[in-house]
Amino acid sequence: MKGQQKDTAIIIKRPTRLEQLKSRFNTKDQAKFYIKQNKVAFKQKKIMMKAPSMSKEELMVEEAEAFDEAEREYSEYEIENEQFYESLDLVQKQLNNVLNVKILEQNFISNYIFSDKDLIIVLGQDGLVANTAKYVNGLPIIGVNPDVNRFDGVLLPYLPNNFMTAVNAVLSNIFTPKYVTMAEVKLNDGQSLLAFNDFYIGMNSHTSSRYTIEYNGLQEDHSSSGVIVSTGAGSTGWLSSFFNMTNGFIREFAPKSLIEYVPFAKDAKQLMFAVREPFVSRTSQANIIVGKIFEGEILKIESNMPKNGVIFSDGIHQDYLEFNSGTIAEISIAKQQAVIV
Repeated sequence: MKGQQKDTAIIIKRPTRLEQLKSRFNTKDQAKFYIKQNKVAFKQKKIMMKAPSMSKEELMVEEAEAFDEAEREYSEYEIENEQFYESLDLVQKQLNNVLNVKILEQNFISNYIFSDKDLIIVLGQDGLVANTAKYVNGLPIIGVNPDVNRFDGVLLPYLPNNFMTAVNAVLSNIFTPKYVTMAEVKLNDGQSLLAFNDFYIGMNSHTSSRYTIEYNGLQEDHSSSGVIVSTGAGSTGWLSSFFNMTNGFIREFAPKSLIEYVPFAKDAKQLMFAVREPFVSRTSQANIIVGKIFEGEILKIESNMPKNGVIFSDGIHQDYLEFNSGTIAEISIAKQQAVIV
């Protein structure tokens, strides 16, 4: 794959769970106190329920175990944090030998202006790769798993001790890319948003989502729990749950008619949409419930929600567009693809 000369490695990360706790409670000690107190208080309630049938010694043992369990739970946050920063340090030291290095936090990805001279390294969860892909304008992404004991790493094929083979391949323009088809939504006010896995379109609460849907020349009004539009990358996730639920009903009422669901490829030029819990009434129908969107095709949805309508991308609440009355969304296959090394 032909590419530009790289001069800066951008390491994209997100705060560890321990850092998120510290941000919430201001200090490490306060975070630790909160975790331990909650755990111990919960255990003590259960102990008190059993107290009448226990001896004093047994109660003391139970309370001691509750404190030990709370200590272990908080220690897990510390171990995870330590492992991540060991990986980050190793990755950064190796990159320093060949490129300038910049660390970019997840919260700033959407506002950062990426250049063809940037080499993108994602250090973290699979979801961070998905989020990054939407903002790097098709630049190759090298996913590095910082902790194989905690992260599945489906999109993180490299480790801190071997990822430089991928770096050198990109720098030499001799790597074989894996393309991932993304979805795009465009609103009638000019706003747009990409999705690596899926879009959710509907209310930002558990109340009914009301909208008009148009697909393959057909149109109807809906009252539902919202619409999911999935890419091939997302077809193993949220979309698959629809088929699990459907087969659950089929087992109960028509056991010989089970649906064999096969997720589609990440680079497949198609999307699939599904309507969640459609409700049939005098003003709402349920005929347009599921369908595929191929190249050149559009799923059109117009909001009938006065407020609190949203379009979320990949389940990330920061990646959203408001979707209230008068807003029309057109969902299609994005021209831009994600490029995974």
